[in-house]
Amino acid sequence: MSTNSIPTEQQVIKWMDELSNWKRWGEDDQMGALNLITPESVKQSISLVNDGISVSCARPLDTNIDAEVYRPTQRLMLESGEGWEYHEKNTDFQIQAALEHLSMVYHGYHITHIDSPAHFFWNGKMYNDRPSYLVSTNLGATVNSVDNAKNGIVGRGILVDVPLIRKVNWLDRHEGVMPQDILAAEKKCGFEIQPGDILFIRTGQLRRTLTEGPFSPPDDGSTACQAACLPIFRERDISVLGTDTSNDMIPSGYKTV
Repeated sequence: MSTNSIPTEQQVIKWMDELSNWKRWGEDDQMGALNLITPESVKQSISLVNDGISVSCARPLDTNIDAEVYRPTQRLMLESGEGWEYHEKNTDFQIQAALEHLSMVYHGYHITHIDSPAHFFWNGKMYNDRPSYLVSTNLGATVNSVDNAKNGIVGRGILVDVPLIRKVNWLDRHEGVMPQDILAAEKKCGFEIQPGDILFIRTGQLRRTLTEGPFSPPDDGSTACQAACLPIFRERDISVLGTDTSNDMIPSGYKTV
């Protein structure tokens, strides 16, 4: 298959087995592709730092509702700074401090988050052939949880800026990132994706939102990596995939996947 062809649904379903990492690191593993990050690769990654400047990949939390933010972050101020300056504060909490409670649905389109292997299921199973019921209403994820990444994720970050490669401001919402975009970025920018790398894909969708206003991914569609990228992700052995959208196109273009 060429790097610019759209795979059939049957091909994508075959890849669910052919490209699977299940049992690759043993039957008890819960880390998944994070196993590709080794102490050696961490040291190598750290040695690449030149300027020591950190750059956030997070979007600000939004308490307002709109087409994209239909489950907004809920903020409740338990204590504020109001009234202390003029001795008008009437509270049993005598320490001068502010306290807040935040509630949010992480798996939306506007909250920056990390998915664990317990997030998605395939035929009633999740990573490493574990039954989906091990993520329960009462206990949450009892296996494959994000807690397994509690020591942090440190590795070499690779940015594929697709609008830069295609010389556009952003990708159309019904247009997917293809393998040739990744290969073109390697050639243009002079890097090669290595095992354990953390791959970031920029589609420009957030820039479009900031320019044109909010949109509804379920109604208007959303760009992301097309399923055609799955083989190159597996061949290059990336440890993490991050994007400025969801990791799947909306709609996907397939009936059952």
